[in-house]
Amino acid sequence: MPGVSAAPFREHVHGRGDLRSGTTGIRRVGDYDMAEASGGWPCGWRRGARKQELMFEDLKAAPPDAILGLSEGFRADPREAKVNLTVGVYQDEAGQTPVLATVREAAFELLEAETTKEYLPIPGRPELGRSIRELLFGASDELVSGGRAVTAQTPGGTGALRIAGDFLRETSAPTVWLSAPTWPNHPAIFAAAGLPTRTYPYLEAASGELDAEAFLGALREVPAGDVVILHGCCHNPSGVDPDFAIWQEIASIAAERGWLPLVDLAYQGFGEGIEEDVRGLRELTVHVPELLVCSSFSKTFGLYRERIGALTLITQESGQASAALSQLKIAIRTSYSNPPAQGGEIVSLVLGDAARRARWQVELNAMRGRIHGMRTGLADALAAAGALRDFSFLARQKGMFSLLGISKEQVEALRDDHAIYLVGSGRINVAGLTPTNLESVARGLVATGA
Repeated sequence: MPGVSAAPFREHVHGRGDLRSGTTGIRRVGDYDMAEASGGWPCGWRRGARKQELMFEDLKAAPPDAILGLSEGFRADPREAKVNLTVGVYQDEAGQTPVLATVREAAFELLEAETTKEYLPIPGRPELGRSIRELLFGASDELVSGGRAVTAQTPGGTGALRIAGDFLRETSAPTVWLSAPTWPNHPAIFAAAGLPTRTYPYLEAASGELDAEAFLGALREVPAGDVVILHGCCHNPSGVDPDFAIWQEIASIAAERGWLPLVDLAYQGFGEGIEEDVRGLRELTVHVPELLVCSSFSKTFGLYRERIGALTLITQESGQASAALSQLKIAIRTSYSNPPAQGGEIVSLVLGDAARRARWQVELNAMRGRIHGMRTGLADALAAAGALRDFSFLARQKGMFSLLGISKEQVEALRDDHAIYLVGSGRINVAGLTPTNLESVARGLVATGA
């Protein structure tokens, strides 16, 4: 029993105390009181002379997650014509988050062939790591099998970021630089890993477009040894990506200044295409000797609940990569020990089979095409509804998210008056739009002054 030494307890069990059958009373056991019940055995404990320091009685309820809390409100909303544009999941034209045909096929194959539920290796299966590096760098690139790059499977992209943070804390404890704005979980993840964060400018306030001058100027001031988080494609929350010329400048600055790029790549294939979306990443590998990449397969494979991601680390020499992997294993072992299997096995079965991978790319292209169609559709619908602003920027942006540039009051009015749910920043999940709700969303936005 916690807090009670074994010796005093044994004294009563072996009869040296005064436990009398058929009585009810209180006897002292060490520094605690023991209640006696009929039959002579202790039935409960009361704090006596030694007071336990309670740790939980003054806990305050944490605020709900800003996005998931809105989804709970959406589900409770009785209005039929309601639209949820908050949570970052892909939806088809029917408003469903589908299981991809190639994923279903691989899952059935896995079920039929699986013979054990034994633990995976700490960094996951090597064959999955190789397939991920092929996706990132190209099948013929020396980083796939040359020994300079290692990959650890993680529970989602979030897990990859956290393991990266834990690894960095133990190796150099750098400051981590984040775009303003960025994914809201970025600062929380690195703060939880014990790393300080700072921000660099990214968007022009008036237009919502990339402020290339301020962005690149800030990168030139980042000290050597710090870490800069770069969205590999489909910037979350803005949808605004650097073009290749800007990526070339980013790579040149990183090499000159000596800071470490960490590329967060959650949407490869949702922007322009699988190859096009990693042109910036591949340009970095030409110029910098060390690099981190955090991948997620939640969106591009529809494997949200399987939690499959990866952390890929590049070093200057292959021997350094082996040493780095040993340190990553420590970070993983003390966090979740080893990764969940099913999501990674499915991705491996898809990427490792040329025909199945080709069919997955067709499915991925269809998802990207639908998202882009909703972008242009919303821009056109807003113009037709009489929007005061030009929303043509929506069609130029990439991926699932956009910032509409509206106020919190307008966001609240959309929710309260029109049953349209957005996060407070005015970010929308474009993939939550469908042909049936597009015009009503445009009318709601115009009604609130957009």
